[in-house]
Amino acid sequence: MDIVSERPDRRPNRIAVLTVHTSPLAQPGTGDAGGMNVYVLQTAEQLAQRGTEVEIFTRATSSDLPPVQEAAPGVLVRNVVAGPFEGLDKHDLPTQLCPFTAEVLRQEARRVPGYYDLVHSHYWLSGQVGWLARDRWRVPLVHTAHTLAAVKNAALADGDSPEPVTREIGEKQVIAEADRLTANTAREARQLVDLYGALPDRIDIVPPGADLTRYRPGDRAAARAELGLSADEEIVAFVGRIQPLKAPDVLVRAVAEAIRRRPGRKLRALIVGGPSGTGLERPDSLIELADRLGISDQVTFLPPQPADRLVLVYRAANLVAVPSYNESFGLVALEAQAAGTPVLAAAVGGLGTAVRHEHSGLLVAGHRIPDWAGALEYLLDDPARLRLMGERAVAHAADFSWAHTAEKLLASYTAALSGSGRAPAILGENQARSRALWRRRTGVLR
Repeated sequence: MDIVSERPDRRPNRIAVLTVHTSPLAQPGTGDAGGMNVYVLQTAEQLAQRGTEVEIFTRATSSDLPPVQEAAPGVLVRNVVAGPFEGLDKHDLPTQLCPFTAEVLRQEARRVPGYYDLVHSHYWLSGQVGWLARDRWRVPLVHTAHTLAAVKNAALADGDSPEPVTREIGEKQVIAEADRLTANTAREARQLVDLYGALPDRIDIVPPGADLTRYRPGDRAAARAELGLSADEEIVAFVGRIQPLKAPDVLVRAVAEAIRRRPGRKLRALIVGGPSGTGLERPDSLIELADRLGISDQVTFLPPQPADRLVLVYRAANLVAVPSYNESFGLVALEAQAAGTPVLAAAVGGLGTAVRHEHSGLLVAGHRIPDWAGALEYLLDDPARLRLMGERAVAHAADFSWAHTAEKLLASYTAALSGSGRAPAILGENQARSRALWRRRTGVLR
């Protein structure tokens, strides 16, 4: 019997979202919390507003967390106990996938059959769990990678550690099993095809968004006063996790070079975030770098900021810098532009979509410090150009909203539901044999 829905165009009533390694309720900017956290929570809220309830399964990182939290009407976060609450980073988590998966399956087993219509996994660790849940529940699996090991390893920062081969293997398995894949950009979709063998017709391009009700232009002087920043300086902000991949050192070095070229220039680097990943090995590295470069007085550090304070950072800055070695999209760039601040970004990954070059900001090829210092001067030395870019940035960001992202996700879910029981997203060399194995495993006879 075919398990294709009797209503192939229907949208799901309830989905299980899996995000093993980081909770959507965690503060972005430190640990493993970043843009993916924002993505999961914002899309869940939007889906719930459209009639699709969302249950998010994540690993509990504190004994103080309740088993279930309501994140918003129609959105529940289930904190699953899997391994010690603290002391594990995402590279340790493969050892905890079995207890995590067991609890996810137990939760569903307590429900009436067919409780979840679909599983959506985020990042490859969650995909491993989603693959098993999909088979047990006989519902479609939609997977969003967010980052890909093969892409990250091709653009490592100096001294950074490559992603382990176990991750690449795990990613390939999940991509092979998913009923549908979502990619942030057309570029990422091509990477899924070229590097992982995904079938193009199983990939849906779903650009992330920004909270356009929160991130809006505002009074710069008031924002600076609120943050304790000087009113008469040029401020370039970095927002994100402090680790080699995100390259905040590039901004600090570029600011030092710009000041060297024009001694006495009132230019400040504002670094907002906390150490993460390999950055934890030297958590004070940026402070030490600023001291070595002689610009300690021109660098301000702030801890990760909640959203209502983060908008003040964007408004306070003349520019926001995103010098990452790789970004699947770059939510910071979009949020900054929505707040009316142009973005200076590396020409990598999804940043070419998030930022319109010479329109809402500037894209820099490579990470040479003279190039970045020159780009800072090019933008900051022409206030009229910078002001025009800020106006265009708001218009550019208006094309991206979480509401639009949610509608795209629902379209992907609908396609997955209408195609339930089909073979996975990629097939082995012997396609006929692969399809036969798939049909026997799922009970699909056609």
